[in-house]
Amino acid sequence: MSLRLRLLLTLVPLFILGLIAADVATYTALRSFLTSRVDQQVIQAHIPIEQYFSRSPDGGPGPQPGGPPGPGGPFPQGTYGQLRSPTGAVLKSQSFTFSSDTSTHPVLPSDLQPGTHEHPKLITVSGSGSINSYRVYADRTNDGTGDTVIVAVPLADLQATLERLLILELGVSAAVTLVLALAALLIVRRSLQPLERMGATARSIVAQGLNRRVSPAGEGTEVGRLGLALNVMLGELETAFAARAESQERLQQFVSDASHELRTPLTSMRGYAELLRRGDGMEPERVQLAARRIEEEAKRLGILVDDLLLLARLDQGRALQRGRVDLEGLVADGCADARVVDPTRQVSARVLAPLAIIGDEMRLRQVLGNVIRNALVHTPTGTPIEVTLREEHGSAVIEVADHGPGIPAAEAERIFERFHRADPGRSRDRGGSGLGLSIASAVVAAHGGAVSVVETPGGGATFRIELPLHSGSQTEPDLEAAAT
Repeated sequence: MSLRLRLLLTLVPLFILGLIAADVATYTALRSFLTSRVDQQVIQAHIPIEQYFSRSPDGGPGPQPGGPPGPGGPFPQGTYGQLRSPTGAVLKSQSFTFSSDTSTHPVLPSDLQPGTHEHPKLITVSGSGSINSYRVYADRTNDGTGDTVIVAVPLADLQATLERLLILELGVSAAVTLVLALAALLIVRRSLQPLERMGATARSIVAQGLNRRVSPAGEGTEVGRLGLALNVMLGELETAFAARAESQERLQQFVSDASHELRTPLTSMRGYAELLRRGDGMEPERVQLAARRIEEEAKRLGILVDDLLLLARLDQGRALQRGRVDLEGLVADGCADARVVDPTRQVSARVLAPLAIIGDEMRLRQVLGNVIRNALVHTPTGTPIEVTLREEHGSAVIEVADHGPGIPAAEAERIFERFHRADPGRSRDRGGSGLGLSIASAVVAAHGGAVSVVETPGGGATFRIELPLHSGSQTEPDLEAAAT
C-alpha cells in the first residue's frame, strides 16, 4: 500500500468521525433545547386548562383561534387537556385544535401519576392521527378536590425541526467529506512530490553514478531535512567508493610491484643455482661467485620480506614497543653510521635542543637510517649532509638536508609511496626496493607524527621528521615514569 493511500485512509476517516461527533453533539443539544421549551409550554398551560375545565362543567366546544386566555398565553396547535378524578376516571377532555381536525389526541396511560410544580412529572407518549408523539404533564388541581389535570403538547414542530436538521447535517457532512477527500488527495500528492523526485533521482543514481544529489535539501521542512541527510549520505558513499577504488588500484599496483621485486632476486638465485648444477668442472672462482651471489640475493630477499611484513603490521595498527628514546643520541648514532658507510662524506649533526620522547627506539633508528641512506644514495659523492634536531611548536623536529639535485615537485608528492622510485632506471642494487621512505612514513605516522620533504635553500632536498612530544615541559624523570 502506497504512502499516499495510507495517509488518505487515515485522515479522511478521522475527519468523518469528527463530523459525526459534531453532528451528534449539535443534534443532541438542539433536541435538549427544544424539549426544554416544550416542557415550559406544557407546564405553563396547566393552569389555563384547569381554569377552562372549571368554567366548562361539560367540556363545551373547543376554543377559538388564539386559545383561552391564561398566564401561559395561547396554546400550541393541537394541545390536549384531560381532567381525571382521584380514582383515575376521565371527567373531561378537550383537544385545543384550531382547525377542523379533532381526531388527534395522545395515548395516555391509565395509571398516570401526577407530579408537582416543584417536581413536575414530564413524559413523552405516542399520539393518534397526524401527530406521532406528545409531551405530557400531570398535576393536581388547586380546588382541593384531588382531581388531576393532564396537559399534552404535540411534538410535531420539534420533530420536524430535528428532521430538517438531520437532513441538513447529512447533506453538509457528505459535501464537506467529498471536498475534504479531494483536497486531502491534492495536498498529499503535492506534499509527496518531493519524495517522488527523490525516488526518481535515487533510481537515476544507480545508473548514472553517485555524483547526483536529491532536492529539496534544507532545514526548513521534514522532507528537506531528509533530502539533506540523503545528500550527506550520498557524499559519504561517493567518497567511500572513490577511496575504495583508489585503495584497490594502489593494492593492485602494490601487488604488482611486490611481485616484481620478489621475482628479481628469485630469478637471480635460480639462475646461479642452475649454473652451479650444470657447472661440472667449473673454475673455483666462478663457483664462489655463484654461491656469493645466491647468498646476497637471499639476504636481499629476506630484507624485502621483512620490510613488507613491517608495513603489513603497521597497516593493521599493531602497537609498537614503547620506551624512552633519546633523540640526541639517535641523531649522533645515525650520523656516525653514515660516516662509516661513506667515509668521504661530511655528515654533520646539529642539536639545538636535547629532546627525548616515548616511542619505539628500534623503529625510529630505522626511520632516520632510511632517510640518511636515501640522501647518501641520491646525491653525488662528496655532497655534505646536515642533520638537525630541534623543538618546534611542541614537537621534536629532525631535518636531514642534502645539497644534491633535489626532488621534482611532481615526485615529492609520491616519494613516500611504496616501491616508488624517482628514477625508474636506477639499479636496484644501488637504489634499494623503494620501501625505505614508505617504512619511514608509516613508522612516524604510528608515533603520531609526519614525514615531509621540502627544497633545501640553495638546492637539494630536506626531509623533515616531526614527532609529537608528550609534554612541552616534560623532564627525564617524567619520561622514565611514562616508559615504565
